[in-house]
Amino acid sequence: MIVDHLFVEVEKDTIISTLQRWKSEWPAMSILALLPEAEKSCVPLLQSVCTSLGLILHGAIFPALLDATGFRNKGVLLICLGNTPGSFLLEDIQQDGGARMKEEIEILMRKAPVIDGTYGTLFTLFDAMLPNIGTLLDETHVSLVRTPRYIGVNAGSETFQPMPCLFSNTRLVQNGVLGLYFPRSMKSAVHHAYEHSQSQWRATSATGNRIVTIDDRPAFEVYQEIIWEHYAVRLTKENFYDYAVHFPFGLVTTVDILVRIPVGLEEDDSILCVGEIAPNSMLRLLKAPALEESSCAEDIGIALQSSTLAGSANAVLTFYCAGRRMHFGAEAVNEIAQIQGSLRQADLFGALSLGEIDTLKYLVLCPSKFRERQAPTSQFHLEHL
Repeated sequence: MIVDHLFVEVEKDTIISTLQRWKSEWPAMSILALLPEAEKSCVPLLQSVCTSLGLILHGAIFPALLDATGFRNKGVLLICLGNTPGSFLLEDIQQDGGARMKEEIEILMRKAPVIDGTYGTLFTLFDAMLPNIGTLLDETHVSLVRTPRYIGVNAGSETFQPMPCLFSNTRLVQNGVLGLYFPRSMKSAVHHAYEHSQSQWRATSATGNRIVTIDDRPAFEVYQEIIWEHYAVRLTKENFYDYAVHFPFGLVTTVDILVRIPVGLEEDDSILCVGEIAPNSMLRLLKAPALEESSCAEDIGIALQSSTLAGSANAVLTFYCAGRRMHFGAEAVNEIAQIQGSLRQADLFGALSLGEIDTLKYLVLCPSKFRERQAPTSQFHLEHL
């Protein structure tokens, strides 16, 4: 579990002294290192230092880091794991990734003890450029005899350009997944608090994270009409990137509406989103709220306080979505402050993510025990134990 964390400059002696101090206190430790995209060239330094100290390294690159004061584009966030979790790092998993993940998870679960009658938590860090993360998770889950609790985030570049973003002591990969298996169940909360239309439309043609047609018409043409009808906004190809983040699609599932933010417009008028959309999925139009109207911070506080998190933990690993920062702009730091207040001034530390994954509570209604919340719209919190 997480026992300590520290933001430090990417400087060899500083990193070495921090890791040596931790290793003297927790000899079985390993490191989870989060880097901002601006520091991506520093991966070899982290790999060299951890290897020389005999420490197992897990790592990911995000658009930025964050703390209670806002966002950081410099330095590295070192997270000390007091006991080294079981882990795997897979790359190029677009095709057979579900089967490969299943094999790795089964190995980890066989080795780990069963604590309090549960099978623990699988924390996954995916490359956000994978177009089929939801399918990969479904394929993995349905083939497992014993299933862990799933939580996770997406790493990568805020430009949505391909980039190696997951690493270990010896590797730096893209189109992959880093998995960390913790034997104990870990508390988390994911919320976005977006309002949605009552009307629904069907993604009659979709592939991966691309909506080709809605109700058998070009996706962009229908999207234009929907936004005009509901919010009197004249959407054009020229202002698409100005408005799309404020009016995402809502993917309708049995128990929730999952956010899919449009991030690209293709020449054939199809729309690229962060997060997978299956053919014939039902869609609703969402509207991102003004900060003063949002209940997101309060919802997170209630959820985590009810799980005793805020009363027992003085620090919380936090992932804030890039799309939400795009929507709020400079006010995003104010929402982080709201979240910290809802968690009784807990020390927040983490990164700006490109999508979140959690396990839904309503298992009896859901064909699989999780749903991917793949648009950059909500926050994910992992208890600092």
